[in-house]
Amino acid sequence: MNTQNRNFFFNVDFLTIFLYLCLLAIGWFSIHAAVYNEDEALITLSSNSGKQLIFIVVAIVVGVVILLLDSRFMFTFSPVFYGITVLLLVVVLVVGRNVGGNQAWIPIGSFRLQPSEFAKWATSLLLARHLSVMNSKLSEWRTALPTLAILGVPVLLIILQPDAGSALVFGSLIFVLYREGLSPLYLVSGFMMIVLFILTLLYPKLYIIAGLFVLLGILVYNYQRSRAMIATFVGGFLLCVLFVFSVDFVYDNVLKSHQKVRIDLLLGKVKDLRGAGYNVNQSKIAIGSGGLWGKGYLQGTQTKFNFVPEQSTDFIFCTVGEEWGFAGSFVVIGIYIFLLMRIIHLAERQRSSFSRIYGYAVACIIFCHFFVNIAMTVGLMPVIGIPLPFVSYGGSSLLSFTILLFILIKLDSNRMGIV
Repeated sequence: MNTQNRNFFFNVDFLTIFLYLCLLAIGWFSIHAAVYNEDEALITLSSNSGKQLIFIVVAIVVGVVILLLDSRFMFTFSPVFYGITVLLLVVVLVVGRNVGGNQAWIPIGSFRLQPSEFAKWATSLLLARHLSVMNSKLSEWRTALPTLAILGVPVLLIILQPDAGSALVFGSLIFVLYREGLSPLYLVSGFMMIVLFILTLLYPKLYIIAGLFVLLGILVYNYQRSRAMIATFVGGFLLCVLFVFSVDFVYDNVLKSHQKVRIDLLLGKVKDLRGAGYNVNQSKIAIGSGGLWGKGYLQGTQTKFNFVPEQSTDFIFCTVGEEWGFAGSFVVIGIYIFLLMRIIHLAERQRSSFSRIYGYAVACIIFCHFFVNIAMTVGLMPVIGIPLPFVSYGGSSLLSFTILLFILIKLDSNRMGIV
């Protein structure tokens, strides 16, 4: 074994690969349980579990190929990857197949390619390249404007599909920008907008404005010696009031009817357990019925009798909760948290700013999918239809997440070099 191969073997982070393989196994067994039929053979290639097994083999092969590439390949060809995925996002709007109200898939024989999934890692690569070349000076327009363009182009094309769930994932990359020097004011402002949006839907505007006025008074009292701060607070107050009055317009004219229904269900404004609220209600029943230890593998009644729609994809966590119970769910969530902590650890130990920025992008994307998907299945967030990483059924999703993660593992294996 020569020195290069020996270094490659010892530098690859096999702990991260082990966690990845654990999630693949959990995903396959859960998908198999979700589609299991006693009258059929154990594994049939026509079933979701059979297809997923093929996707898993292909994904692992792709992961190994990525590990064999030169690390500089990712940096050099990041604009090419980004350009190809943007082109595919345009193509899908023209020739894409409409599934569930979203024109997000390009049919290729029996396989359906979802470009929005691949756009996530391609955008992360170009974002990392741009910020590393520009030395992360986000306060300067020459850095900020291209950054917004890199993120905005795929988001706009995905919204046109329309696929709000995938577009939301790109919003999580703001935490990458925060890590690289973006002012915390933007994060606070974003959080305030979300809170005000929810409060405005629940309470009269007069109460919201009165609360904002009291908050303004407290801030002015504490910073009364600084005219600049007072002017900032007053300006922020006026913007908040304007935002409050714009909520109804956005809610009535921008959001789709099914999106409004899902938000109303989440906020408790309406109850429709037989209609729009059926999926989430059945999901909570399935997870709750698992109890502490679960009903046992292939023994889930909610799973067997197809009470929960999309149980192999968006609601795959229901199968985990019903058949493996709280204990199994805790283990699965623990693996995700461990994986996220490991990814952040890999990102922080990079000598290259390109690798570090990309590592944080990987963590943000996986966390967003993990958090939103599980929160959705237990009724803590609206149903927006994004997969659980490495676990949900789907070739595009699995392949995309594999590429996303293994690029980081490859960059980390060469962390002593400079990309």
